[in-house]
Amino acid sequence: MKTIRLIIKQMRPKQWTKNLLVFAALIFTIPYIDAAMIYLAVAGFFLFSFVSGCVYILNDFIDLELDRQHPDKKNRPMASGELSPTLAISLGIIILSVSLWVGSMLNIRFGLVLCLYFILNVAYSLYLKKVVIIDVMVIATGFVLRAVGGAYVIDVPATPWFIICTALLALFLAISKRRHELILFQNQEGDYRPVLDSYSPKLLDEMNGIVTTATIISYALFTFTSGRTINLMWTIPFVIYGIFRYLYLIHIENKGGQPDEILLEDKPILITVLLYSLTLIVILLYF
Repeated sequence: MKTIRLIIKQMRPKQWTKNLLVFAALIFTIPYIDAAMIYLAVAGFFLFSFVSGCVYILNDFIDLELDRQHPDKKNRPMASGELSPTLAISLGIIILSVSLWVGSMLNIRFGLVLCLYFILNVAYSLYLKKVVIIDVMVIATGFVLRAVGGAYVIDVPATPWFIICTALLALFLAISKRRHELILFQNQEGDYRPVLDSYSPKLLDEMNGIVTTATIISYALFTFTSGRTINLMWTIPFVIYGIFRYLYLIHIENKGGQPDEILLEDKPILITVLLYSLTLIVILLYF
């Protein structure tokens, strides 16, 4: 039991909230959802979580010596010595293999997306995180793959507007994360990423300005041209407020490094997401 607890801890379940994006396609399928689709979406969420957890195991295995010298990361199971690195890698290979196999059995396209997600994240960990601009695009692609995978696992189409809106919002979060890291580094706090040498706050702010504008416009166009009820336009204010609130947290409170933590810790953001989801469901069900 202790080994299971340690391997789960090593897979960083707190980060799994990012995989909730798998349910996006399910929500937009209302009112045509059935029980089987719900079960498949839940399975897709956990499979993405297991695969992402295996990426974390590999990352921590590669950075083992550095983590042991880090004030916080030294407490991770492998770095602290509680969990054998060899055992962790072995269990990770088993979990990854089973997850990819189950994903392929559920839907071959979903299985391919899972495989691509793993390969992309490994490439990011080994090299792409050092390449300016490509690094934030790869992070955004990971979110897009979650959304597309969520559509494939329940066997519904991932429309171009759905992909574009997801990609732009993911870019916004990725650029915001880099800006937060850069500010911390300039203040001599937090981890140092070599790629930060290639960025400046002004560049990241300009990139975010472009992406923010494109995100709001794209979502607005999506609500009018998605083929669903035009009443989806009433969800636009929630999207605008959510983005503006996030910009406030970035520029005024110097947050934005961990989007998953902000979702859970910032009450205005959390309330906005809940109200957006509730409004979306009501509109799709009754209008």
